Amino acid sequence: MPKNNSSILGTESIGKLLVSQAVPAAIGILVLSLNMIIDTIFVGRWIGPMAIAAITIVMPIVYFISSIGMAIGVGGASIISRALGANDHDKAQRIFGNQIALSLGFAIVLVVTGLIFKEEALTLFGAKGAIIPPALNYYTIVMFGAPFLAVCMTGNPVVRAEGKPKFAMMALISPAIANIILDYLFIDVFNYGMAGAAWATAISYIACFITILYFFLSKHSELKIKLKCFVLEWEILKEITSLGSVTLARQAAVSVLAIVLNHILFQYGGEISIAVYGIISRMLMFALFPVLGIAQGFLPIAGYNYGANKLIRVRESINTSIMYASGLALFIFIGIMLFPEAIVRVFTDDVQLLKETPNALRWVFCITPLIAVQIIGSGYFQAIGKSIPALLLTLTKQGFFLIPLIIILPNYFGLLGVWIAFPIADLLSTIITGFFLNKEIRLHLKPIIKNNL
Repeated sequence: MPKNNSSILGTESIGKLLVSQAVPAAIGILVLSLNMIIDTIFVGRWIGPMAIAAITIVMPIVYFISSIGMAIGVGGASIISRALGANDHDKAQRIFGNQIALSLGFAIVLVVTGLIFKEEALTLFGAKGAIIPPALNYYTIVMFGAPFLAVCMTGNPVVRAEGKPKFAMMALISPAIANIILDYLFIDVFNYGMAGAAWATAISYIACFITILYFFLSKHSELKIKLKCFVLEWEILKEITSLGSVTLARQAAVSVLAIVLNHILFQYGGEISIAVYGIISRMLMFALFPVLGIAQGFLPIAGYNYGANKLIRVRESINTSIMYASGLALFIFIGIMLFPEAIVRVFTDDVQLLKETPNALRWVFCITPLIAVQIIGSGYFQAIGKSIPALLLTLTKQGFFLIPLIIILPNYFGLLGVWIAFPIADLLSTIITGFFLNKEIRLHLKPIIKNNL
């Protein structure tokens, strides 16, 4: 068995540990988001605005399928972190085997169903008018890569739970590099159009799968792929799905948001407004990569130390993560407020997109400095295994606020109502998450810490 590197999660200084965990996660998210951005640049400049709109319609469907894998991965990784913290390696191994079997099974069923009902799925997610032909072309090909992506999303959080953030980073970098190279070849050199963009994306998912598979077959992993552990155990499944439901609910809310948003955007602004949001959605992931990296780095640290009953370190990890993430979010906010036109020009030279996107971008990001509390706060409850508060706090932005606001506000403000719904939802969800996180610290962490001093 390889050296147990996960133990450093309970001994290394929190600041140093958070940097070592968050930087590789942030780089992985950065490269993944750059992958999406370059994909959008290629289709936007070589194919046109309707290609951006088509990808905006299709990707929420693909990501919902991959989110099954992510939900199983994050839910299981939380349990694995605490099991490793408690030195229960056998439980960690059995959880890992159940994760793989569950993820692969669900992904295959969803992909087959999605291909049988592809026209209905695209219509549901808002494909209308000139968007339908390129969306159908892209969707049919990309769906074949979705099961590979689902398994990757299952494995990646487990790699981080083992205390191997650099390998988790490589699993995100490898498909991004593959996609960028293949985009250039298939779209620019060979002129394959939307089919080329789709094949580049599908093959990149396979590259991610190969990277994850290599890690768990290598000497670097504490956990191994053992067929006997693939036999599903009811108690393990309940624990995985209980915690994984938080991630799944978040992505389900994102998918419902995509459905509502695409239909509302088409109603008030036509196909071009969907393309505008296509650019904004890419920026939401790209611009926030350092904040999301800190959140990913925070999860195994909090989970391990909670499992090891090192509650002082848990409290310190919360404070440090929020402080780092808030500082980075402020820099992101300043950059977007000052240079929105330059950002949009990277994606397209279409006159209408250049006219409509910058102001929408400013509105969507105008509460960015405050979002660290919401992201870290909801992640904390998931890391320590409290699935109900984690689920509710995760749903506050998209489910409880953003979707209703997007339905209501355009009735009074038109298309502007869509864009101002984002900062209002961010503000309200941050206030609620901050309240419950502070209450949790006062009632459960602070008294115990005082008694231990």
